[in-house]
Amino acid sequence: MRKTKTFSWILLCMISFSLLLPSLSAVASGKVYHVPLENEVEDGLKAFLERAFTEANEEEAETIILEINTPGGYVTSADEIAKIIDNSPIKVIAFINSKALSAGAYLALHADEIYMVPTATMGAAAIIDSAGNAADEKRNSYWIGAMEAAAEAKNRKPIYARAMADKTVDMPKYRAPEGKLLTLSAEEALEVEYSEGTVSNLNELLKKLNLTESEVVSIEPTFAEKLARFITNPIVVTLLLSIGCLGLVLELFSPGFGFPGLIGLSSFGLFFFGHTVAGLAGYESVFIFVIGLALLVAELFVPGGIIGIIGGALMIISILFAGESVVHMAYSILIAVFIAIIGMVIVMKFFGKNIHVFNKLILRDATTTEEGYVSNVNRIDLLGKIGESITPLRPAGTILVGDERIDAVSEGSYIEANRKVEVIQVEGSRIIVRETKKGVE
Repeated sequence: MRKTKTFSWILLCMISFSLLLPSLSAVASGKVYHVPLENEVEDGLKAFLERAFTEANEEEAETIILEINTPGGYVTSADEIAKIIDNSPIKVIAFINSKALSAGAYLALHADEIYMVPTATMGAAAIIDSAGNAADEKRNSYWIGAMEAAAEAKNRKPIYARAMADKTVDMPKYRAPEGKLLTLSAEEALEVEYSEGTVSNLNELLKKLNLTESEVVSIEPTFAEKLARFITNPIVVTLLLSIGCLGLVLELFSPGFGFPGLIGLSSFGLFFFGHTVAGLAGYESVFIFVIGLALLVAELFVPGGIIGIIGGALMIISILFAGESVVHMAYSILIAVFIAIIGMVIVMKFFGKNIHVFNKLILRDATTTEEGYVSNVNRIDLLGKIGESITPLRPAGTILVGDERIDAVSEGSYIEANRKVEVIQVEGSRIIVRETKKGVE
């Protein structure tokens, strides 16, 4: 009886342990968030990564793997993304599956660990301006310092980070003599301790990190985020603003509201949609733009100019503060306005179009002779008529022709009153006479 009871307790413990084991394994495995960092580094990418890191933190993930494949991008966006990585309480692994150049190398340096596929590269991080030229000394100095600081923060030798951004560093061993930027291969990155290892794929990386039992959660950008990434590209921003301005300008030449206006408003709508999804513009920017547009339309019905100026200013202000950089947005607006002016000139000069809505504001009626209007009556019917001076003409005075009193001037000489005069010339309202001996007609 005692043996049976003991066996029962052992069996019960084994069953309980077997039931508890899966839950223990689940707790031990945790979650790994796999997040792609691809294509150009810009504001839309920042919005996507912010969402991914927030979700990983809420789900208490143990690791975030950033799979990097980027040629670089914009410094301001890279700085914001770097802050997201630095502020993450979760361990961040950079997995370079192809290339991490320029801003991509900078972001990889902010990760806790870096792993690369055998054919991957990282480096070539010189900063350039929008025209493709080397940046000025001030900006270049800042960027070099930022690269070095990122490397030092993760206990990596800063000299290699500097060589990626500074051509004056001489590293012939790694194909980067003075005058060239450093780009590390996977093997070289491992050698200089910028990489913790070389792996063939994500599964091998998970195995190397002892995360094979973890649940891998892959985060992909939504359609709205993909669209936002495209729209917030500075080149696309300038294009959208140019189309928007040109569409509204061409609408001025059309009666009613037509296709150009629809295209223009759609372009502005896409602009604000992308910047709102990317977290750069709030609804207040959209609200200010709509108010400005309404005031601009109201100017067409309430002439004066003040309302239109205020409306235009509100529209420009809303666009300026919808982007991350006021300076970049200002350049885009100037280009857009310039293109719109060129479009207006072409339509008016080569197509002979007039601004239709101004027809309601401008008085176009004229008192022309074709319409039967004359500024003064031309009394050519008086030529050759004989009259009598009522007053002396010195040389101006009054004469009487028939029963009509007429103001007249003498040909030059003084003419006394009650003398016979002849109309010899009529210049509009100016009647010229001379004294005559002829009888009154």
